[in-house]
Amino acid sequence: MSQTAKFPAQQQHVRDVYKWLLKTGCPAEGIVVGGDSAGVGALFGGLLLAKQSALPMPAAALSISGWVDFTQSGRSYQTNRERDAFFQKPTVDFLASLVLGGLDAREASPLFADLTGMPPTYLQVGEHEALLDDCVRFAEALKAAGVETRIDIFPEMLHSFQMMAGFAPEADDAITRFAGWVRPRLAQRVPPER
Repeated sequence: MSQTAKFPAQQQHVRDVYKWLLKTGCPAEGIVVGGDSAGVGALFGGLLLAKQSALPMPAAALSISGWVDFTQSGRSYQTNRERDAFFQKPTVDFLASLVLGGLDAREASPLFADLTGMPPTYLQVGEHEALLDDCVRFAEALKAAGVETRIDIFPEMLHSFQMMAGFAPEADDAITRFAGWVRPRLAQRVPPER
């Protein structure tokens, strides 16, 4: 069994896959990227590496319950402690230690990076999850960097509740909102086929 890859390997993989998509002829303006939970941290880490390589940004980014602060400094770890059964701070501290190796947690966190130039981003998060503050603070940081940003906080929902699409009306609503938000961004940027 292979060992868990250490940061920034995950971020480099995201950048490399994105670079490959561009090389195959996919225009950046026709690409929407998305992630959930730890995948959002890897996604934005990869986009930050893509920015350093002067690659064009995708048309948009979608974030579900993003884990973007590997220092676990958000207050919602405490305020939602009784509601979020899995994402307890000691558990998430342990998960972070598995992938960060010796890397400084703050340095690895997209929340604390220079987010200038990131693509338009739509974040969704549940009101009752430990990562609520990660998402709220990340939305604020994106807006402060001049990035077009939308965040929706879904009442009483938990981590990645969108996985219940087709079974829960809240999840169906969330996916419908994603589609409604992203569709015009692609329509404006991608020329129609002839």
